[in-house]
Amino acid sequence: MLASKARPQIQRVLDPLGERLARSRVSPDAVTIVGTIGVVGGALGFFTRGVFFVGTVVIALFAFSDLIDGLIARARGISSRWGAFLDSTSDRIGDGAIFGSLIIWYAGDGDSMPLCVASLICLIAGSVISYVKARAEGLGLRCDVGFAERGERLLVVLVAAGLYGLGVPYLLPAALWFLAAATVLTVVQRIIYVRRQYLRHDQGAGAGAGAGVGAAQPPVGPSAAMRAH
Repeated sequence: MLASKARPQIQRVLDPLGERLARSRVSPDAVTIVGTIGVVGGALGFFTRGVFFVGTVVIALFAFSDLIDGLIARARGISSRWGAFLDSTSDRIGDGAIFGSLIIWYAGDGDSMPLCVASLICLIAGSVISYVKARAEGLGLRCDVGFAERGERLLVVLVAAGLYGLGVPYLLPAALWFLAAATVLTVVQRIIYVRRQYLRHDQGAGAGAGAGVGAAQPPVGPSAAMRAH
């Protein structure tokens, strides 16, 4: 989607910065952690009070670390599964803080239960989007599809919140309802995509078993246990 297509161009612009930071003692993990703390602090400190423009600026600045930590790691040649795990976990925390703060605002001084519900849908469905992909890849299936991936969701909510904070009416409510529908659609897209892969794999395995009549059956392995979850 948009974020995936834009990332290579953004990285080419930022690679020199990553190389400079790589020559320092800055740790990619430290950048990730500081960025996450900043996003959470900006969301809880400003969005919960309805201060959307300043909150958006703060969150956007710290969210920038999502690119910087990867640039440093690649420049040093130390990209690792731990770094990917920490980065992904930090993303979930940051997203939860942003939409959780909107829930708090609309359930309180924002005084809008429908928008509180829309924010809650965005929070839950956004988490499920990430879970579906992680679970599918853990089972050896691909899950790289979706109308509203994280980059798109973050861009829409931050732009809408920032402009709403500058006085543009109805923009944030409209964005939240749009994201609520888009995230639910993306969950459905990913489930269908994984289901189709499973059916193709299952049919292929069945055809292979039919061709090898009389062959010994493989022992029950981890795949059978995983299907039980």
